[in-house]
Amino acid sequence: MNALRAVAGATPDQLILGLDTFGDVTLDDAGARKTHAQVLRDVVEQAVLADRLGVDAITLGEHHRDDFALTSPEIVLAAIAGRTERILLGTGVTVLSSDDPVRVYERFATLDAVSSGRAEAVLGRGSFIESFALFGYDLNDYDALFSEKLDLFARLREEGPVTWSGQHRAALVDQHVYPKTEQPEGVRAWIGVGGSPESVVRSVQMGIPMMLAIIGGDPSRFAPFANLYRKAQRELGREAMPLGVHSPGHVADTDAEARDQLWPHFEVNRNRIGAERGWPNTTRAEFEREADSGSLYVGSPETVAQRIASTVRTLAADRFDLKYANGTMPHALLMRSIELYATEVMPRVRELLAAS
Repeated sequence: MNALRAVAGATPDQLILGLDTFGDVTLDDAGARKTHAQVLRDVVEQAVLADRLGVDAITLGEHHRDDFALTSPEIVLAAIAGRTERILLGTGVTVLSSDDPVRVYERFATLDAVSSGRAEAVLGRGSFIESFALFGYDLNDYDALFSEKLDLFARLREEGPVTWSGQHRAALVDQHVYPKTEQPEGVRAWIGVGGSPESVVRSVQMGIPMMLAIIGGDPSRFAPFANLYRKAQRELGREAMPLGVHSPGHVADTDAEARDQLWPHFEVNRNRIGAERGWPNTTRAEFEREADSGSLYVGSPETVAQRIASTVRTLAADRFDLKYANGTMPHALLMRSIELYATEVMPRVRELLAAS
């Protein structure tokens, strides 16, 4: 197995092009909600197709609510590992703040073993907060929990005896954690960053690459964060670290078809989350603006490829993951989107970047 890995300053051939899903609960052919169990089986089939068609990576996001099925992404990734050969297997994200870093490390080290070295942990604080109450954590400790647990996870990657203490977890004294991986850097990891300067610098301090979650607005507005990321590496004497980008989208045969397919599902999903967070309902005009010039990569293969190539150039990114599942869109449309992404978008992105 020769898994692709992100390399800072990647050439078009080295660029990692991946896919991401939260296991959104979808509709069946009759327009009824599928069961969580069926959605999980569909996610496995989507990943198997992505692997067969040459997609570089698949990441599964952890949530604990009724509109998403993925509460234990590592278990689903292990099922995918048994049916795939080359695709990188990650989370997008693992909510480290409300989990135990030792157990997280053990799970990913195990996944890395059974997948022959394809596991990746994308670690984050979580933009959804339902896991904090579920697992008994205080939201007042939101920042402190992530900072402390990330520090421990970074220490565990050394895979030697760990002596560590903090306020939110029992101390460790010369403790080994098993299984050991076959990777020189331990479990491969990224830090999911929403765009605060402190998070960017922390990624460099920890020596764990940054995955920018860009979910709205012109991607170029994140250029200062990409520049800060690289400046911090120089100032801290780090070797060049890769930069990843994660954004939502959908691919269909034509621009009009892609937008019409995505809009009703996008609207329901966005308005539910917006109601929880005090946002006004979205509009078709807002959706169209995001599709035209924001961070919604929706359209024909050529349109999506042009948009991805532009973002990769602007941010000098080494990886781009398309969140292909958005709301209740049916499984068949997701499979078609994956097919077009793999067979038409990915080669076109590499072609555009090679020519620039």
